[in-house]
Amino acid sequence: MAKQPNLYAFGDIDRLAKSLRKYLLQCQSTGFERHNTFKVAVSGGSLPKTLAKALLAPSDKNGSLDFSKWEIFFADERAVPLDHEDSNYKLLKDELLDKIPADLGKPVVHPIDVQYMDDVQEMADQYQDVIMKSFAAKDSVKLPIFDLLLLGCGPDGQACSWLPGKELLRESDAWVAPIEDSPKPPAKRITLTLPVVTHGAKIAFVATGDGKRDILRQILDTEEGRSLPCGLVNEGGADRVSWFTDTAAVEGVSFPRRGSL
Repeated sequence: MAKQPNLYAFGDIDRLAKSLRKYLLQCQSTGFERHNTFKVAVSGGSLPKTLAKALLAPSDKNGSLDFSKWEIFFADERAVPLDHEDSNYKLLKDELLDKIPADLGKPVVHPIDVQYMDDVQEMADQYQDVIMKSFAAKDSVKLPIFDLLLLGCGPDGQACSWLPGKELLRESDAWVAPIEDSPKPPAKRITLTLPVVTHGAKIAFVATGDGKRDILRQILDTEEGRSLPCGLVNEGGADRVSWFTDTAAVEGVSFPRRGSL
């Protein structure tokens, strides 16, 4: 039997955040063992808020965070100034980065280079260069291996900035790709490509609320859902993928849930 993603459902956001914290600490520990750093890519939306709830909780017996060894990238980003309300960087900065206690250290963060806002192909190429410098030259490593990619799920099954059925989902050479025509403003964006995401050591989706119920049922329970962006991540990442949801988001979903981490 093919390996499947892990689905965790919690009665409320507090319990979800507590379990997500445990998961993040496990991923951090594995990253430290592997290369003494923790390389993570993060999306926007409601994810940074949940992430902050998990990471800014008081330390406990599960271990402690050391942000001084974290290297944070963006799984996708909008071509806007870093202080713009649509910026994923600003969202993460406001929700999490600015609130990290000094004793936990300061992560290295890689925002986009805003001088390329009018040329998203150049912006994507430049961001790919940033990733290459962190991992290795592209000609010596076919794909980077992030320790963890933290993603959200859009109402149409979107992950990162990939829209269902678009040619971008078949991109196999670039690590970072430009988008010129996102139907949801802002239209110009850059995003990690599908092979980069599915190559991650661990991949986690966070999806909450009854507004996600229909799309999660489609992604997790139907054949058609396997071709949606989130479904393609499930397919490529298999049991390296974990879904952190609340019970409202998976009501009526028949996909098997796991009891705990």
